[in-house]
Amino acid sequence: MVALGAVIAILLGFALFYGLKGKKKSIDSSMKSSENRTCKSDSGRSTDIIIVGAGVAGSALAYTLGKDGRRVHVIERDLRQPDRIVGELLQPGGYLKLVELGLEDCVSDIDAQNVYGYALYKDGKSTKLSYPLGSFNSNVAGRSFHHGRFVQRMREKAASLPNVRMEQGRVTSLLERNGTIKGVEYKTKTGEKHTAYAPLTVVCDGCCSNLRRNLCNPKVKLRSPLVSWAWPWRIVSFHLQIMGTLFWQNLHLSCFILSVAPRFAVWLIFLAKKYLPFPMVKWLNI
Repeated sequence: MVALGAVIAILLGFALFYGLKGKKKSIDSSMKSSENRTCKSDSGRSTDIIIVGAGVAGSALAYTLGKDGRRVHVIERDLRQPDRIVGELLQPGGYLKLVELGLEDCVSDIDAQNVYGYALYKDGKSTKLSYPLGSFNSNVAGRSFHHGRFVQRMREKAASLPNVRMEQGRVTSLLERNGTIKGVEYKTKTGEKHTAYAPLTVVCDGCCSNLRRNLCNPKVKLRSPLVSWAWPWRIVSFHLQIMGTLFWQNLHLSCFILSVAPRFAVWLIFLAKKYLPFPMVKWLNI
């Protein structure tokens, strides 16, 4: 009887051991599946990351993540070329970052102008401030360009990757569950409503984002005393392509001039609020 009991105990021990081992394999397999999961939108496509906004930040992020093998879904409100004056100057450090990301060709074929420093003008006097670029290759410099053309090149670069999906649509809300963003709800160009899900959602849709406004505290107020316009004129000074800065002290304003294409410049004028007429103050929201 003792021998029979020992044999039964041994058999039960083996059964329990292999049962627990099989259960552990099942748990490990489940965990791996969970770690490698992707989420599907209502269109049935799997996505690792949703990016809201295809400006400079959104497009660069989409290209970088897509090049890393991630499945990226970019939703941009308007995929037409932006037509506004903003962000026309890329400093040399910014160009080096483009090189690091493999995006340096985004400043090619858009009439971008090399910028090697600043020229300052005031009271009939002038001076120049050159970038310290002596230790870099000759192609390293700042760039001034038409913002919209640069953004379009960034979008094209990101969309060229097979695992990056660029779609025009307006994101209306973030889908939240238990304090975690699970995806977005958006309307397509034709007005159809869709939902998209991913383990990670990145919102980079500009300073006027209604989505981030609901998440940020304190609220951000936009105040800018900037007036700008484009002008057909080429800036050449000190035998350098420069960003010129003019100061008119008596008028309480300063003017930055950028050559964004051959024979074409952008004037950025900063005005002191107290010297502006009331209607312009109201219009500028300052």
